[in-house]
Amino acid sequence: MPATFKGVMQSTVTPLNDDFSLDLSTFEKVLDFHVNTGATAISWPHHKAESLSLTFEERKLFAEVAVKVVNGRVPVTIHVSSLAVEDTLALARHAEEIGADGILAITPYVWAPTTKSIEEYFTKLCQSIGISVISYNSPSYLAGVEISGELMARLIEKLPNFVGVKEASFNSEKFAEIARIALPIRPDFALVTGVEFLLPSVPLGGVGSYSAAGSICPNLCTQLWESCVVGDWPKTREIQMKMTRIWHLFKDQYPSSLKGGMVIMGRPVGPTRAPLPTASRERQDYIRTQLEEMGILDSEPHGW
Repeated sequence: MPATFKGVMQSTVTPLNDDFSLDLSTFEKVLDFHVNTGATAISWPHHKAESLSLTFEERKLFAEVAVKVVNGRVPVTIHVSSLAVEDTLALARHAEEIGADGILAITPYVWAPTTKSIEEYFTKLCQSIGISVISYNSPSYLAGVEISGELMARLIEKLPNFVGVKEASFNSEKFAEIARIALPIRPDFALVTGVEFLLPSVPLGGVGSYSAAGSICPNLCTQLWESCVVGDWPKTREIQMKMTRIWHLFKDQYPSSLKGGMVIMGRPVGPTRAPLPTASRERQDYIRTQLEEMGILDSEPHGW
């Protein structure tokens, strides 16, 4: 497939107005900010973008905006996972129609499908479009359901546009299993980690991450990736420890705390839709003290 997915790829938040409607103008600023600060790809709407709280039409509208605003500067993938499989297929076809470079898809939500059912799901999805498909393994969202290494191998062998996986189990053993099985079959299969756990993944064949912290500290994200690429492991360990602390800061009330942190960095993106809370002033004050303690306020861009 023509698009390459590697490096620090940014999965953006969804800006909202005070009445919880979509904030189109700020979304355009978010996209430009990420591209201008070194994102190697853009992907929307991951769970940090409140994908499950958006309507079908809202997702289509902002997907169109993402492709138009990025305008080929970096690849754009659209997260198409939905509660209804038919909606997932429709969002995938829409992504292809608007010119996206690929899609990202998790296994079906809520239910605990069999391995055969998951294989049939991805087969149908991949064969319904011609653009790249990146699978999304995240058992925390799926009642413990995972894509096995053996299933990954079967999908790679029979589906040319099945090009990678976002491995978000945060389990190095799982990452190693997929790498061991997938890479001998397709050496350019994109093994991408969820958020910024690059140090545990790059030595195992990982090629990048879908960033959460990039909304706050894109410079540090880039430094982590570059230190991994050159194999400067002492520096990588130092940065990874800081990045892990940042992840734990924003994972609390996620993605509300992430949006709260963006206010502190001069990039407000509005509230978070119910049932998720919007970060309170007290929460924002705490985030500020943590970012200041880590030196983020002095080393990262403020504003757009």
